[in-house]
Amino acid sequence: MKYSIIVAVFNRPDELNELLESLTLQSFTDFEIIIVEDGSTVSSETVCARYGGRLTIRYFFKDNSGPGPSRNYGCRRASGDYFLFIDSDCTVPPHYLSSIDAEVSEKGLDAFGGPDREHERFTPVQKAISYAMTSFLTTGGIRGGKVRVGGVFHPRSFNMGISRKVFNATDGFARMRFGEDVEFSIRMMSMGYNVQLIPNAWVYHKRRTDLKKFFKQVHNSGIARINITLRHPGTLKITHFFPTAFTLYVVLALGYTLFAPYGWTTLIPLGVYTLALFIESSLRYHSATSGLRCVQASYVQLIGYGTGFIRGMIWRVILNKPEQGAFEKTFYE
Repeated sequence: MKYSIIVAVFNRPDELNELLESLTLQSFTDFEIIIVEDGSTVSSETVCARYGGRLTIRYFFKDNSGPGPSRNYGCRRASGDYFLFIDSDCTVPPHYLSSIDAEVSEKGLDAFGGPDREHERFTPVQKAISYAMTSFLTTGGIRGGKVRVGGVFHPRSFNMGISRKVFNATDGFARMRFGEDVEFSIRMMSMGYNVQLIPNAWVYHKRRTDLKKFFKQVHNSGIARINITLRHPGTLKITHFFPTAFTLYVVLALGYTLFAPYGWTTLIPLGVYTLALFIESSLRYHSATSGLRCVQASYVQLIGYGTGFIRGMIWRVILNKPEQGAFEKTFYE
């Protein structure tokens, strides 16, 4: 068996069903699927059994520990030469595995990742969140699937692969509450492994279904960036400061506007930036209404990440507190 696809799942049987259905359409077939149910209260076992005659699939249930340890659990039970990690809320195109195999065979990759795309069936909110996560104007293209601002590609666990050799040498994902995939990518690269982007190995990645959940996600990412930097000094890039600078600017500019004569002039750059977001997103989606949603999602993305970054800085650097590790209920709450 050349590839083992490892999927950690928590209470997502319907979305897992969509992923498995997309995997039945692969043109390359030398793979198995390892499903790791991470302490779910809504089981996916019946969904997995439904594909027993169409896919080589194994199902495991374990106590809740979070996605990183669950992926490690799957790796230790996999038979493939390479381990592929796909999030349960993704689907893949028919050429996904053949694209990976062509690059791995030609370049001898130790680890790799691919971009994510939005599907035409995504809701308007999911498309707006996708814009906020991938636009050059919001993240510097950090999630857009190209070597972007900063010049280094770090595979993310929604679409990531490693060789068995890499897993055996690294023990896989660290036990971190957030940001374990970026930390793992940095650690692999620091050990000298050949890690590259495979542009054609993209997935359709569903976004959060509402802006409140999206805010929580990006807020946690801001916290994670501080934790990663403390584990790997020198990895913090100028792009990571942009959401924090934006957040502080918005707060200070609004305060200045309220209390200073002509203070409204400090909001002019914000107005220009907002207009740029609106124009670019409206052109992308051919809709002014979509443009407004994208502006809203972009503000959530930047302020959510920025406040998380500030919170992490205060907690870890100023107060010298440890990383959050224990789960009060489950990892996901």
